[in-house]
Amino acid sequence: MAGAGVRAAVEWLVSVAPDPEACRWVWERDPRGVALLPAGRRWDVLILPGELGHPTFDVLTRLVDRPGPVLSDFGSARMGFFVPPGTVDGWIGTGVRGAGRGTWIVVPHPGHRIVGAVRWLIPPDGTGTLNDATLLELAMHEAAATRAERGGN
Repeated sequence: MAGAGVRAAVEWLVSVAPDPEACRWVWERDPRGVALLPAGRRWDVLILPGELGHPTFDVLTRLVDRPGPVLSDFGSARMGFFVPPGTVDGWIGTGVRGAGRGTWIVVPHPGHRIVGAVRWLIPPDGTGTLNDATLLELAMHEAAATRAERGGN
């Protein structure tokens, strides 16, 4: 993603920041910089452990041309799937955590490729596209079933 797409993604992300200019300032001055942004306004985030998140990501990318934003943390131990606001309020899933209203998430600049830190696997496109929670749940079930068939935990 480059140019106008990155600018649109930045604007979409900083639109929830208490101080959008401060967020932009951090991202512009430190390519490894991250911003702390509130969840629950334009998105919630479902956080999966890496052993479920990676196969879920693989299934999801087979089901849709371009999934919504997905983050991965240090060492890919956890993955965060951006879903519509309010999703985590009714979410029940073993090992799956949610970031919704009243919580904050660490977000890197959408146009920087960072290795070994919080990074985008799929950056936001700036249009507000999110992962469909129902489709994500189906992908998680398929990933878990496949793992179980192969003897994974």
